[in-house]
Formats: sequence, C-alpha cells, structure tokens
Amino acid sequence: MLSFAAEPDVPPDSTMWQKLRLALFQERAISNDGDQLIALTVPKRAQDAAVVPVSIKALMPQTQQGYIKTIHLIVDDNPAPLAAVFHLTPASGIADIETRVRVEQYTYVRAIVETSDGELAMTKAYVKASGGCSAPANRAPGGEDNLGKMKLMTQDNPRLNQPVMAQLMIRHPNASGMVMDQATRLYDPPHYVRRLEVAYAGKPVMTADVDFGISENPNFRFYFTPQAAGVLTARAQDSNDLVFDTSLEVTPE
Repeated sequence: MLSFAAEPDVPPDSTMWQKLRLALFQERAISNDGDQLIALTVPKRAQDAAVVPVSIKALMPQTQQGYIKTIHLIVDDNPAPLAAVFHLTPASGIADIETRVRVEQYTYVRAIVETSDGELAMTKAYVKASGGCSAPANRAPGGEDNLGKMKLMTQDNPRLNQPVMAQLMIRHPNASGMVMDQATRLYDPPHYVRRLEVAYAGKPVMTADVDFGISENPNFRFYFTPQAAGVLTARAQDSNDLVFDTSLEVTPE
C-alpha cells in the first residue's frame, strides 16, 4: 500500500473528520476495509463543484440474513459535512445509491456503512473541487411553480424477485444559505430537502436524511425488489416543512 508521503496530492485525514467520527460514531470501531463491502466512485477533479456525481455500489446482496443497513455519505470539509444518511432494508435487493453532491473545497468524500450485525466499515476518495456550496442556483423561469415536482422512473422490463433500478428526481433549489443576492447584498435563506421516504407495495425500501450538501434538484438512483405488481411511492419533506409526494405503478414480468 502506498503511503501518503508517496501521494503528495492526497493529504492525511482532516481534523474535521476526527471531530465528525467522534460525534457520529463515538468510540465504535470503524474498519478501513469498507471497499470490501462497497465501491465508492467520485471524480478525482470535478468539472462542476456544485454537481459532483457520487456512486456507491454494494459488493454484498441485501438478504434477511445480512444486509447493509445504513450508509453515511460525508464530505469532510463542506460547511455541512454530513450530506446524507441512507437507511436501507432487504427489500432493496442491492444497496446501490447514486446521487450528486456539492463540494466547497478540496476534500475527502467518505461512505461509512453499517451492516445488519452492527459492524461499521469505511471507504473514501479525495476530490479536487471548490465553491460548490456557494455557487448561485441555476434558476429557470417558472422554477417556483415547479417547486417539489417529483418524478419516479424504473428501468425497462422490471422482473419479479429481481432488484430493479429506480430513479427519483426532485425539482428543488436545495439552497445552502451561502449564496448572496447581488441585488440586495443579502444571503438567500437555506431551503433544502431534508427527508426522503421510498416504499414499494407499502413496505419501506429506503429512507434518507439529507442536507444542502446534496446538489440542486436532488437526484437519486436506488434499487427495490418487487415480489408482485405494486406501487412505488416517494415522499420528500423540506426544511420549510413542505411535503411532496409521487407514485408509480410497477408491473414486473
């Protein structure tokens, strides 16, 4: 294994991570072998710091005997480092998550997984990007009218008892509170999605506690396993306590 001294572009862990680790996990042991449970993929140098793709792919199946229960997505040196906490169930079939995050400065992105037996493991990647949390929103005409509009999609030809990929898109500024209005010289107030609940046929598939570290117009890909025809539902609640719902009928082959 290469040492940090052999990789000058990749610094040692930040002091912020040490504080986060204690606050979130207290004295619990965290294995550094998280890459044996999940694969974390982020760009080494992001093209747009406000929209940095993150892919978390599980290397173990979701079964009643053992599964990934929780994934903490952390961006160490962001103003709000804990971007999301995903809570998963065996109903997902695969604990894969894809989303997009803001990155305010060069930093580590971490995924800390907790398995159903209570074990913690971590994997991380270093990202070179800056200014993502304070970048102005891409405001389109009629944006306020579309606030909270959601869309659910699934892969083509979903099959019974097989993990099916789904995508949830939410029209929302996910405002960080760090962007100055150039006309008033005041900062726009924070306004972001903070809670997601996804279920299939009335049974929970995924819930998530999220923050403004998730990019504008939040976008999530995840999996669920249909055992019969049913309805996939999604509910989002934002920091202003507005609630948005959508649903999609699924007829597996």
